[in-house]
Amino acid sequence: MGKIIYAILSNRINPGKLTSLLSEIKGIGGAGLISVSFNQISAVISDTEKAGLTATQTNAFAFASVIDTLDKNYPVLPMRFGSIIESTDSVQKMLENNYAEFQNNLQKVENKSEFGLKIFCDTRKLKAELQMKSEELSEVSEKTGSAKNDSVFKEYINQKLKAHRLEEILMGYIDSIIAEFTGFLVELKAVKKIKKMTTDTTIIDAVFLLEKNKKAELVQAIEVMQGKYSELNFVLTGPWPPYSFVDITIKQ
Repeated sequence: MGKIIYAILSNRINPGKLTSLLSEIKGIGGAGLISVSFNQISAVISDTEKAGLTATQTNAFAFASVIDTLDKNYPVLPMRFGSIIESTDSVQKMLENNYAEFQNNLQKVENKSEFGLKIFCDTRKLKAELQMKSEELSEVSEKTGSAKNDSVFKEYINQKLKAHRLEEILMGYIDSIIAEFTGFLVELKAVKKIKKMTTDTTIIDAVFLLEKNKKAELVQAIEVMQGKYSELNFVLTGPWPPYSFVDITIKQ
């Protein structure tokens, strides 16, 4: 019987509350939860059979629900689903060996939540609109048109050049949106991680860590940008526990 770890948390605030809180919630498969502590940090764990732990929707939801409840009461570092250690003693040793790193990460996420932002668009339609606005591309189009009587090779090169320049303009457009939104995040003192063009329709996929009391300001900033860029669809999710901002290589 192993121990599955749901989260590491800072117990310096309301340390006496943790036991009663854990008695009110259940882990995967309805398992009871306990905490293992070292100084000012605790690991929340439950018993599990490693061979029987599968990543079903039910198990994933139960795992996430525990973390979400803990996050509402303490600074937490969510653990990856399936983080299993042999025994309570092994959990204790892990806390001791990684105490400084756990503390540093807990300080970074204290009183903060993670938010996600995806920006969607019809890429074909957007490229067409950008192409119409681009004088540079219009010139290339004219050259391409005038090259009809020229060699097939030249026409092929012109088409490739046109596609390349259009891609550059699209990336420049996306970068301008990121720069504008980053300006809001700087004002809110948020930590960000941003990816571009993760799919054909998702031009921006971002997560950021923000103080919990600044959610309304974030929502307002998104609404301002949505009004400005009507051709895009801004989807904000959260608040979540800081899943994307735990930076630890655990030593056993």
